[in-house]
Amino acid sequence: MNLVALGLSSALVLGVAALLAALLATRAARPVVVGVLTCGAGVLGAVAGVAAMGGQTWSMQLPGLLPLSGVVVAVDPLGGVFMAVSGAVAAVAAIYGIGYSRPGVAGGHGLDGRGVQAVLPLFVVSLLLVPAAGSVATLLVCWELMALTSLLLVVAEHRRRAAVASAGRWYAVMTHLGFVAILIGLLVLAAPASGDSYVQVRAAAATLSPVTAGLVFVLCVIGFGSKAGIVPLHAWLPRAHPEAPSHVSALMSAAMVNLGVYGIIRVGLDLMGALTGGGTQWWWLLALALGAISAVYGILQAVISTDLKRMLAYSTTENMGLVLVGVGASGLFASTGRPVLAALALTAALLHVLGHAAFKSLLFLAAGSVLHATGTRDLDAMGGLRAVMPLTTAAFGLGALAASALPPGTAFVSEWVLLQALIHGLPAPGVATSIVLPVAVAAVALTAGLAVATFVKAFGVGFLARPRSDAAAHAHESSPSMLLALAVAGLGCVGLAIAPTTFLPVLGRVAGQLVGSGSPVSGALTTELVGISGSLSPVLLVVALLVGTMLVLVLVVTVPRLLIASGIRRSRARRAARLWDCGAGPLSERMEYTATSFAEPLQRVFDNVLKPDQDIDVTHLRESAYLVASVAYRRRVPDRVERRFYQPVLAAAEVWGRAGRRLATGSVHRYLGYGFYTVCALLILLVVTR
Repeated sequence: MNLVALGLSSALVLGVAALLAALLATRAARPVVVGVLTCGAGVLGAVAGVAAMGGQTWSMQLPGLLPLSGVVVAVDPLGGVFMAVSGAVAAVAAIYGIGYSRPGVAGGHGLDGRGVQAVLPLFVVSLLLVPAAGSVATLLVCWELMALTSLLLVVAEHRRRAAVASAGRWYAVMTHLGFVAILIGLLVLAAPASGDSYVQVRAAAATLSPVTAGLVFVLCVIGFGSKAGIVPLHAWLPRAHPEAPSHVSALMSAAMVNLGVYGIIRVGLDLMGALTGGGTQWWWLLALALGAISAVYGILQAVISTDLKRMLAYSTTENMGLVLVGVGASGLFASTGRPVLAALALTAALLHVLGHAAFKSLLFLAAGSVLHATGTRDLDAMGGLRAVMPLTTAAFGLGALAASALPPGTAFVSEWVLLQALIHGLPAPGVATSIVLPVAVAAVALTAGLAVATFVKAFGVGFLARPRSDAAAHAHESSPSMLLALAVAGLGCVGLAIAPTTFLPVLGRVAGQLVGSGSPVSGALTTELVGISGSLSPVLLVVALLVGTMLVLVLVVTVPRLLIASGIRRSRARRAARLWDCGAGPLSERMEYTATSFAEPLQRVFDNVLKPDQDIDVTHLRESAYLVASVAYRRRVPDRVERRFYQPVLAAAEVWGRAGRRLATGSVHRYLGYGFYTVCALLILLVVTR
């Protein structure tokens, strides 16, 4: 029995059934029915992906579904990795959406409407079909379906907040500009082939000239990189992810962005994999540099952000940058004749895709529970959630530990393997390679340290200490289905942390097939994997995880109680002995660290990179200019890439739009003149170039 064919086809059937249920079911039953069916589709898609990773393949052609080329489905081990990730995230998000979307729970946000509930399973189906596509046309159609359905889900709450509509516009423009780049690149790639299937394109790619092949790679990096949130094409991500419903944010951040990396791997290492050698080194140096810049820039923006979901969105940019570092290093090693290191770097990248999907699902879903309970995403307005939301606090704490590159965190293993691959790549041939690889090592190390600071800030300020607002003080725990989704995502994080050697050989086999290093069962890649993972035995990681969890529980439960008890004792002592307390009195929430104050020292260190805006307003008394009535201090850290890159482009587009309005006077005669002069210019051009 072919589990790939059975699982994927069954997932598609359940996705269609969920779509029909969304249109036909009553409002009360709609979230439950759609959630259960979508969860089943995700589980079956994950089963199909795991089977493909294990070596099963499946291909099918449906020539009548699309004009010209039809539909080609071809699931291989690489597609299986991303299909398994997408299916698992979809299953968890669908469970969470049952409680988050039902009437009366989400505040009447309209998430239980027929439109939103019908689009969700379509989005999940598109996430499963993109890595299953076996031709250029099929990939483009599934990619556009994924873009449109995700856009509709992003703007699901546009009637409530103006920021949602703005985020939707940014996302629509960026995703379709990226689609245009992908379309041009893949059409140029498929032009010499006799057809558009991957088999035919792969065979004809060797005939491309170096200039044409380089153009295809750059266009695909732009198009697929924009979906992955790679700097400077990340502008949509910190807008769309925070404004989307939380389970949709998890789907986008933990599943959809991965497919941008999948596209780069599919085109660069698979379809154009025959074009190896020194001529392609600059491709992978470009990818590696973009990944390192994205990782550092994303975590810098995350560490200073006070918006919980925006912080997680920038963290996605950081992690996708790390994955792209692994992909770029893999291509670089393959082009210089070191397939073992290439397979090792790609294995690290794929493992980080799995780990990021697990802990980012958990973090976004926990953030959604906080938003649902408090009505705010501002960390400065939270605090004290440990007492009123203990299970959500534990889930977010586990996710924060998993996202930190410290043992026994989930991200530690993949980043450690990535560092091993980069370090073993030195000394490297060529000046550019010798410079870029050490810089990449430094970037990975820097992001690891800043990631720890980021999640210590989020967990400590948002969940511990005293509540800094009435909403935080009166928050409540999430519904059972939301807690169940958090538990499943948490188990995924724990499983990836304590048993990395379960996944490393499978991913190593997938990576080895792509870069031509041979089977890792008895090859040199196994030696590398065993050497690295041997010190990370499951037993030691289980012990470390248990010890770390016990320490966290002790800190979370015991320390606040000791502080409260000592405060009571001090209060009784003051009443009895009138001890001097410097006039401060008992501690209050205004004396606590906020997210802004916690990140301020790091912000000062990176002032030259972040370029914050500072404004001080001093109001004097009317009676005297020497006496100050109040001082208002504001400090904002804008996205510097947006300021330097996007604002000039938007300003130029606005000027062009105003000029266009002057041309559109409403005169039919003028419009006919425009057409006449355009035709004359084209005729002259044809005569001159003939």
